[in-house]
Amino acid sequence: MTATARPAACGQPARSTLTTVTSPTLGTPPGQPDAALVERIRHTLAALGDPQRAAGQQAYMKSTMPYLGVTMGELRRAVRPLLRRWAPDRATWEATLRHLWDGASHREYRYAALEIAHHRLAAAHRLSGPEAPAGTLELARYLVTTGAWWDLVDPVATGLVRESLLTHPAATARVLREWAVDPDLWLRRTAIIAQVGAKQGTDPVLLADVIEPNLEGGAFADRAGRQDFFIRKAIGWVLRDYAYVEPGFVRQYVETRRSRMAGLSIREALKHL
Repeated sequence: MTATARPAACGQPARSTLTTVTSPTLGTPPGQPDAALVERIRHTLAALGDPQRAAGQQAYMKSTMPYLGVTMGELRRAVRPLLRRWAPDRATWEATLRHLWDGASHREYRYAALEIAHHRLAAAHRLSGPEAPAGTLELARYLVTTGAWWDLVDPVATGLVRESLLTHPAATARVLREWAVDPDLWLRRTAIIAQVGAKQGTDPVLLADVIEPNLEGGAFADRAGRQDFFIRKAIGWVLRDYAYVEPGFVRQYVETRRSRMAGLSIREALKHL
């Protein structure tokens, strides 16, 4: 499902179809999720839950999907040991993270799926071989459009997508230019912030190209000519980040486009200049 406007909430809970498995599955068939790993993750995170904290997390994130009440620090400390010796083939890696993502009854299970997506032992699956970068970018698109909220979208943009861009710049840049003009605001946000953290690896031409169609008064603006908050914020964020490396570029960019930039974007871009 592709979101074409800012959603009112963060996602609906989905019921798992997996039965409980008490030991890891050995020799998982290619393209099939590692059911044992998924259940171990669910069981481990559920045991860490804090109902009182969960209520606050859900309210803060404006999420219809409930939380277990596990902090990100706790989640990473719990999940990473489970992945330490996990070395699936590419198809199993993707099937497992998709299954955990799609079957999430609580938001932490989607956060855990992102830990699988960015698992260091899966770097070869993301960056090399016949599936890269097209397969990785298709996976990223799926996570972005079904996640459709900043807490899920931003790690994909600054993780999977940025990694792909730095490794396969030409092919990834073509996709990002397409996403920058997609009706889905989360794909547009991803195209804009994908270079956050790239530092000297930032492509300034690409940066300008993905921001340009998302400035005020553009095709995706509202009747008042304003872009969605998450687009305005994204523009400011990526320019502020790049200003640490190329402050002159950012100053000039803002000055030459000031009349078409939201005040929020300008303030964020020039925050440390």
